[in-house]
Amino acid sequence: MRTPWRISGFIAAAIASLVIASGTSVAPAQAEEEARPDPLLAFNHAWAMVDRETADAIEHSEYLGEFADRRINTGNDGSSTWTGRYLLGKETYLEFFGPGDAPDAVAGDTGLAVSADNDGDLAIATDNLHKLGVDPVEFTQVTDLGDGNPIPWFDVTYTTATYDTFFSWAMEYRDEFLGDPRLTFPPPAYEGDVSRDRYNRDRYLDHQMRDVIGIQIATTAADIDKMVPLWRAAGITIRTLKDGGVLAFDGMTTIRLLPVPAEKAGVRHVILALNEAAEEPHTETIGNSTLHVGPGAYALWTFDPIEAGATARSKGPGKPLHPAFGG
Repeated sequence: MRTPWRISGFIAAAIASLVIASGTSVAPAQAEEEARPDPLLAFNHAWAMVDRETADAIEHSEYLGEFADRRINTGNDGSSTWTGRYLLGKETYLEFFGPGDAPDAVAGDTGLAVSADNDGDLAIATDNLHKLGVDPVEFTQVTDLGDGNPIPWFDVTYTTATYDTFFSWAMEYRDEFLGDPRLTFPPPAYEGDVSRDRYNRDRYLDHQMRDVIGIQIATTAADIDKMVPLWRAAGITIRTLKDGGVLAFDGMTTIRLLPVPAEKAGVRHVILALNEAAEEPHTETIGNSTLHVGPGAYALWTFDPIEAGATARSKGPGKPLHPAFGG
């Protein structure tokens, strides 16, 4: 079930600063409709293709390995493989790739998943998409656990098969995957438990990072128009900003999409909740990014813009990538 997390003034101010920096004067999305019921789907994870230096630093940083539950995993769906660097929280996580780690992606590409915590909620959100006049793509993602026999992993819905730099999808973990004895997931905490909390386990308790509660991604206006209807169908609070971007809020995580030309796309900022307040503020350089931990029980991770020219595509518009379904 969703953690009853409320964002402090520090984080609200940080998110507001992202909005102000974009030239708008709109308050954070969570300031609106506080009494609104929980959405059907909520932020699950985001992935980003960063430059090689930053990807390597994320993988090898001694500090980051202490700060978060970091995993280096190679995914395999039976036809393609991808290698990602995962930072896992209680209900949410981050996934990073460097050039060559994932098929077809280039530096500056990003993705974001929203998911159901209750069995059947994805189907309701998908039906809502139809009511909004969108004919979504639906399929079941599989994974190979090493025996050459792919098994169902999670069900997927998304609005379009092409994008410029940013791809968002909705997902719901399959009961048979979470219950597979080879994977040792905990038993369901309630009837229909297909939650992010169950999937991520409790390894975050041994580290500072708890969850992703804010993220800013720069992408094209066309991508924003294509992807946001999915969040609207999921019951996530959406606010359109004066610059054409959006703020989206699911009750815990605020998502900021900033409209830019494709060559300036990429992840910009991530706000993290910690398990407890940092005793001393700390700043860590991680490749071409900077992680500010504290003061208080929060951290702000800022990424330098991708070097000009590094985001140029050689194969035209993007398409749904396997790393978007990594985990």
